Amino acid sequence: VQLQASGGGLVQAGGSLRLSCVASGLTFSNYAMGWFRQAPGKEREFVAAINWSGGRTVYTDSVKGRFTISRENAKNTVYLQMNSLEPEDTAVYYCAADRFGGVVLTTQALYDYWGQGTLVTVSS
Repeated sequence: VQLQASGGGLVQAGGSLRLSCVASGLTFSNYAMGWFRQAPGKEREFVAAINWSGGRTVYTDSVKGRFTISRENAKNTVYLQMNSLEPEDTAVYYCAADRFGGVVLTTQALYDYWGQGTLVTVSS
């Protein structure tokens, strides 16, 4: 199983980025997907998750109204659209896959597979 995250980069505060995560080696449509992030010197934290169909999503409070998670099962891809970015959003962003596709989980220990991460840097 491979999860390949991309789309990170340097952006000014108030700007936008869209992260993508392409999965291979698994039946993507069976899996719930999540995005997590790890800021410098901090623990990795939950950002957003989506169930297998895309019909259920959950977000951490700090990104509600600014970030949107979505998926295209035909392309084995999950996205994280990030708008109104703030310097506090600077982190390495990771995608993860959970085989219990019907639920959306915020606990990283419950995810089965992880991508390598993509760096997002927001300048003030």
